[in-house]
Amino acid sequence: MSVRAFITGLSGSGVTADERAFLRDAAPWGLILFRRNIEDPDQVRRLTAECRAILGRDAPVLVDQEGGRVQRLGPPHWPVYPPGAVFGRLYGLDKTLALAAASLGAQLMASDLRAIGIDVDCLPVADVPVTASDPVIGDRAYGDTPAQVAALAAAAADGLLKGGVLPVVKHLPGHGRATADSHLTLPVVGADRETLEATDFEAFRPLAALPLGMTAHVVFSAIDPVAPATTSAIMVQDVIRGSIGFKGLLMSDDVSMKALSGTLASRAGAAIAAGCDVVLHCNGDPAEMREVAEASPLLAGAAARRADAALALRMQPQSIDLVESRSRFSSMIGAVTGSAVA
Repeated sequence: MSVRAFITGLSGSGVTADERAFLRDAAPWGLILFRRNIEDPDQVRRLTAECRAILGRDAPVLVDQEGGRVQRLGPPHWPVYPPGAVFGRLYGLDKTLALAAASLGAQLMASDLRAIGIDVDCLPVADVPVTASDPVIGDRAYGDTPAQVAALAAAAADGLLKGGVLPVVKHLPGHGRATADSHLTLPVVGADRETLEATDFEAFRPLAALPLGMTAHVVFSAIDPVAPATTSAIMVQDVIRGSIGFKGLLMSDDVSMKALSGTLASRAGAAIAAGCDVVLHCNGDPAEMREVAEASPLLAGAAARRADAALALRMQPQSIDLVESRSRFSSMIGAVTGSAVA
């Protein structure tokens, strides 16, 4: 079955007639959901099932469910989860407890997601913020040292996998040093390569075997002074695949973000040419969806093999007592927050 190398969003909580035709004809590799697509568990379950039925395969369905500011599913139907920084503070008190909490929290999130047909979570965040960096990462980060960030990110990824959900490590090769929000403008990082290798890139190396990764729309001027990592062959091949050694399927961050310039087709084409395996487009705008689809090649070769290898890791979740596990997780986090998790 032919599949195109892009992931698409949808406009709302149901599939329109035009979207039905688009999904059938364009054959995206996967879909990503946002708050506009989410009402309640039954509705999301119907939506994910309908999309897979239209595509005629068990396509991956993604969501950004980190906890904290970035949580597409929340009350009243889903719990509130803490941001990465809470696990970072716990790590400073008790490393073993922090790693266990990061893993268990991710496993509980995975349980929420699997129940409604979502099987990929864009987590963990392995960015390492520095002083004066833009708050777009901020408390989403697990700490400010590569070792701590990598350890907690690995624990979260392990928890997702135990819960039957694939993790997406982001934002390769690092967004923490950026002084601008790539949703709004193109960040340029001027740090020398030696510094980047020892900090930003170092946090991702222990995570290089994870099945899925997402790029950063960030220019690293010491390495490629022109193109952001998403559309830079130097950054993808020399840094992400080379220095970091990332082996999984590499998707772009959302190509509709304002950090990128040019048409949607040129952005998608540049990401693929640079070495991204799959292009991500999120906003559900029909014209943009079609433009990205037309610029995305069929998923083939090494990219298809990496995609197949990632999806092969989807498995039935390990059985846990959800009531007991949520109570235990709340107690773990309470050591830092002083209150229970909702």
